[in-house]
Amino acid sequence: MVFSPDGKTIASGSDDETVRLWNLNGQLLRSFKGHSSSVKSVVFSPDGKTIASGSADNTVRLWNLNGQELRTLNGYSNEITSVVFSPDGKTIASANANVDADNTVRLWNLNGQLLRTLNGHSGYVTSVAFSPDGKTIASGSSDDTVILWNLNGQLLRSFKGHSSSVKSVVFSPDGKTIASGSADKTVRLWNLNGQLLRTLKGHSNEVTSVIFSPDGKTIASGSNDKTVILWNMDLDNLLIRGCAWASDYLKNNPSVEQDRHLCDDVLKRK
Repeated sequence: MVFSPDGKTIASGSDDETVRLWNLNGQLLRSFKGHSSSVKSVVFSPDGKTIASGSADNTVRLWNLNGQELRTLNGYSNEITSVVFSPDGKTIASANANVDADNTVRLWNLNGQLLRTLNGHSGYVTSVAFSPDGKTIASGSSDDTVILWNLNGQLLRSFKGHSSSVKSVVFSPDGKTIASGSADKTVRLWNLNGQLLRTLKGHSNEVTSVIFSPDGKTIASGSNDKTVILWNMDLDNLLIRGCAWASDYLKNNPSVEQDRHLCDDVLKRK
């Protein structure tokens, strides 16, 4: 389930193979029919004019708000469980979660053309997210890792720390922090260098969804323990600590040039 960018409508996907559009009073506005199996993921385009849905029928479908199917994106042999638009609305990233999956993230344009396949995970991909500036992609996997990619499909960094499958990944609104929820019952916060900033413990079962508030000061996590937990985070302090560590590392490793000035703005806050 997801809100439209203007917050006036909600889209939901269901095991009944439909996508449904609702107003805030709970009135059903429209039912989108076309999938032949459960709808696992729905998302609005940034301009709110298009909905993308991923399904267990192995397809991603694009719809206008009248329920007309615009395009079907084919290419997977397993169910799609995560689909997301880039911030400019021109690219769609999709991932599939199945024991027989090909362990990739795929990038598509709105015409349904496959632009790029991102290979690097050793387990099926469960979640994918664009950074707010649209320049990087984070993916979570059953291989217990989060991977950071650029748009050319280059693997930038692998984040290791979870002890079980990563179920959900999300960027903070400022794009400087990644949160990941895992079957190990934790939420973990990372900086873009892959340093673990904090581990949030409180759930008694796997964490299946994690999201930042728009101001970045609160994290909500949902779990199979039937609870949602809200975490109040001082992210500025976390970023300063993480960037101080990165700065010390770069000073002791002068041959490392990549992202040398990544934390300059953050460290000025000290």
